[in-house]
Amino acid sequence: MLKVRALSKRFGGLDAVQAVDLDVEPGEIVSLIGPNGAGKTTVFALISGFLRPDNGQVIFEGSDITGRRPHEICRRGVVRTFQIVQPFANLTVRDNIAVGAHTHIASRTQARKKAEEIANQLGMTVMLDQPAGDLTIAGRKRLELARALATAPKLMLLDEVMAGLNATEVDEIVDLVRNIRASGVTIFIIEHVMQAVMKLSDRTYVLNEGKLIADGEPDRIASDPVVIEAYLGQGAAARIAGGRSNA
Repeated sequence: MLKVRALSKRFGGLDAVQAVDLDVEPGEIVSLIGPNGAGKTTVFALISGFLRPDNGQVIFEGSDITGRRPHEICRRGVVRTFQIVQPFANLTVRDNIAVGAHTHIASRTQARKKAEEIANQLGMTVMLDQPAGDLTIAGRKRLELARALATAPKLMLLDEVMAGLNATEVDEIVDLVRNIRASGVTIFIIEHVMQAVMKLSDRTYVLNEGKLIADGEPDRIASDPVVIEAYLGQGAAARIAGGRSNA
């Protein structure tokens, strides 16, 4: 479904993304993890058209979408969420979701009807008439998912949809993401909540300093010495291994 090849982006003297290759197949939940500043959000911005790559290609369903504008990419079926959720605070939840639906539905009545369907799918029906600005952090995260889902995506790029949530709220979002996948939407997710990554992911890519350093099944990634050192520093893998052997 999604093929990224040799994707690169430089900001001044910083190589933010360096020759990244990755694939997402239909029906998968694939995660992209790495330390803060690794370049994960930049990768999503390059895929979704919010940034133009210096080199490389983004292929979606066999078509080259490299450097196309975000609304064009969205119409093809790729939508992203953002780390910092910024709803239209003075609009109701219903109308916020309808904004997403308007990418493919012209009628206001039909867009609002679609918003109600999406809200029901995500357990947000009781929120529909609330101003978005009154929502809790967890409510805003759901709204971000709902607005993206209303665009009728084939592939959703979810950027830290669980950040700032407590354990119960994280579990609820995990269930929602699984339900979205079950409805036929493929998921590519950036996440720092490792418990969620382990629960959700079919495969995981690890980015550090703009470079992919590992990929594979989450269990294997979690025990990879290169990944452990990227997160915890040089020598951490040996210290952890030593602690296990002494236990």
